Amino acid sequence: MERQLKYFFNFLENDKKLSENTLQSYKRDLKQFRKYLESYGIHYNRVKEEDIKDYIKELQEAGKKPSSISRCIASIRSFYQFVLKNKKIKVDPTEHIQSPKIEKRVPSVLTSKEVELLLDQPKDVDLKGIRDKAMLEFAYATGMRVTEIISLDIDDVNLDEGFVTCKAGTKQRNIPLGTMSLKALKEYVEEARDILIKTESEKALFVNINGGRLTRQGFWKIIKYYKEQAHITKDITPHVLRHSFATHLLQNGADLKAIQTMLGHSDISSTQVYMQFQDEGLKNVYRKAHPRA
Repeated sequence: MERQLKYFFNFLENDKKLSENTLQSYKRDLKQFRKYLESYGIHYNRVKEEDIKDYIKELQEAGKKPSSISRCIASIRSFYQFVLKNKKIKVDPTEHIQSPKIEKRVPSVLTSKEVELLLDQPKDVDLKGIRDKAMLEFAYATGMRVTEIISLDIDDVNLDEGFVTCKAGTKQRNIPLGTMSLKALKEYVEEARDILIKTESEKALFVNINGGRLTRQGFWKIIKYYKEQAHITKDITPHVLRHSFATHLLQNGADLKAIQTMLGHSDISSTQVYMQFQDEGLKNVYRKAHPRA
């Protein structure tokens, strides 16, 4: 199984071009599943549907969340579809396996006043303050995922035209930058970034105080710091800013399809979750007017 997993992971990385985070999730899920099979002396190409069901029960008894189990099943299913296509097995044991139902959680959203309070915290009096203000304004202005933001290179931003190009795997989308975000970003690029970076070969748009690419953890810590400075009691993460971006656009009359494009959702049902924050009048307009409502 180890050899087939190696081939599978190479396929995901080189052919499917999955992000590093998604790839690591596949690896964790499948290595854990391999250990389970080995502990019971089951060869991967002799796994039956009942074996998968027994594994799911074990995960449930271990207290795993339905979302984690569902992701794990998806990883196992992808692996068996891969080895089936490569004729290493004759029957896919996951074909009739059902994923557990997952309750959709209501996304946490900031009010416009809370966003304003948060974005007012970084002061552009030093390099770090200039960078932090640009980052927070950028996160709220674009609604991009934290992984997408920290993966951006300086060339992905067009300051003259006022938009950013987000590349996620094989997909690409252009997102406009608002006046406030563009102003803060220009100040950062022109007055802070060149001083922060240690070498001109550094491509990252947002860098840490050591001049290297900012990490997810670094971004989270920055948001947490300014949340505390603003005395906001809500838990604020980069994803909360993403939710707030979408909700505020919708509340101000933006088209749901346009929001879907900017968020990079492949399915509009993922974007429709923000409809619950709208008043009934706007909901009714949407239901009547939108072809996919």
